[in-house]
Amino acid sequence: MRQRRTIPRLIGSLLLFATAGVGCGEAAADGADSKAPGRAAAEPEVRPLGRIVPVPASVTPEGEPFALTAATRIGVDETSVESQAIGRYLAGLLRPATGFPLPVVDDSAAGRGIRLRLDPDETGLGDEGYRLSSGPAGVTLTAREPAGLFRGVQTLRQQLPSAVERKSVQPGPWKIAGGTVVDTPRYAYRGAMLDVARHFFTVDEVKRYIDQLALYKVNTLHLHLSDDQGWRIAIDSWPRLTTYGGSTEVGGGPGGFYTKAQYREIVEYAASRYQEVVPEIDMPGHTNAALASYADLTCDGVAPPLYTGTKVGFSSLCVPKPVTYDFVDDVVREIAALTPGRYLHIGGDEAHSTSHADYVAFMDKVQPVVAKYGKTVVGWHQLTGATPVKGALVQYWGLDRTPVAEKERVAAAAQNGTGLILSPADRTYLDMKYTKDTPLGLAWAGYVEVRRSYDWNPATYLPGAPESAVKGVEAPLWTETLASTGDLDVMAFPRLPGVAELGWSTAASHDWETYKVRLAEQAPRFDALGIPYYRSPEVPWPAE
Repeated sequence: MRQRRTIPRLIGSLLLFATAGVGCGEAAADGADSKAPGRAAAEPEVRPLGRIVPVPASVTPEGEPFALTAATRIGVDETSVESQAIGRYLAGLLRPATGFPLPVVDDSAAGRGIRLRLDPDETGLGDEGYRLSSGPAGVTLTAREPAGLFRGVQTLRQQLPSAVERKSVQPGPWKIAGGTVVDTPRYAYRGAMLDVARHFFTVDEVKRYIDQLALYKVNTLHLHLSDDQGWRIAIDSWPRLTTYGGSTEVGGGPGGFYTKAQYREIVEYAASRYQEVVPEIDMPGHTNAALASYADLTCDGVAPPLYTGTKVGFSSLCVPKPVTYDFVDDVVREIAALTPGRYLHIGGDEAHSTSHADYVAFMDKVQPVVAKYGKTVVGWHQLTGATPVKGALVQYWGLDRTPVAEKERVAAAAQNGTGLILSPADRTYLDMKYTKDTPLGLAWAGYVEVRRSYDWNPATYLPGAPESAVKGVEAPLWTETLASTGDLDVMAFPRLPGVAELGWSTAASHDWETYKVRLAEQAPRFDALGIPYYRSPEVPWPAE
């Protein structure tokens, strides 16, 4: 572990994208104004029902709004631990800016307030759906499962003025438009990946990202815990993985790692936001940190030096050695024991230093180990070069220009029952530069502006893959060039909300022209939350 780094940043990063329109100042405003056809209207006192991100499935505006006041109470079922926790979460969100006490009480004592109700008979709402009914007499959120209540709270939150996100008392008023929202997600898997291997991020920094994901109804946090540049999770049976392998990062910084208690803290915090953590240990490639820590894992018995660069494809576990599988068994066993979620990601990408025969042999041996410890395999789509086990998910990160044969191989696996998570790099990789002038990020997949990131259909993206095979989408955030939360923010926002909408909202609602207006209206919320973001000229942002 280590204290927070103080790495000097590039001047472009320190300026927080001023030249591209991020943050404040004349350059930002002028750069956006010169290209945007119009501006989003100033934030209204009452936000039209459903004009949020992700857009809800069904919206029926009706009647007068509900007004949050000093007398408002939050009613929950006091016999439900989950309802009480969500009620406290909601109160904690609303109290700082409103200044209202907002006591969490039994539903019968809520009066003309906010009610959170669990109803097992609401089978049509599924595991994450909700119904929000608003009017002068109060707001009622109904769901079949606690996760649905939590997703509904994010809708309620976004219906309030953006100033509700601030940590000091604001003037209000605090109104929620009248009517009914009925909402369920399009896909069950709506993920975001954070690479903590190339640059390490502390527990609190990961929690901050979890909270940002929650606002947009993301339900999966994929943590990339190991790579050539660092190993970030304590493994008792192989302690040098962290004490040595975790001691640096890209650029030669101090690195860091999570103790088991810290990892559990992240998992529990994510669970409180109804997010499932998917840990990834990338193998057989991307393993230099492990090889540097234990020479026995190499074929020649010589440990390579620690690596702080950004090249890929040069490392590999030694596939023929029995000790390799002792290592894999121990790592999978210990991480599985810490992780209550269903999945364990075994990587499998860019194994350029592993022969095809060795790659197939390795995956044939490793996938059963994951099942042995009660988890479902997830791998990058190169796993289809071997044979994915039954029930496995593969994460497709190819490009529009990826060779047809590679796409066909993935589609064939999907036709045979392998599930797909779609993360096309030239659409969803949040570390790709927006334009050639973007000071952070990489461009190997091309430039990914906001519209390109949003304007595609997961169901039809991969030719030949059955729609039923698509389990959802994920937005990876790789950190070769990102070393601070400000760096993460400016690359994730505003693209992350668009990928989240692709995962949540119906295909019929997908429309760039209406989305860009709703996205623009998120700008005051970003500001209130302290999120620096890229003011894309494609979006009609409010004037600063």
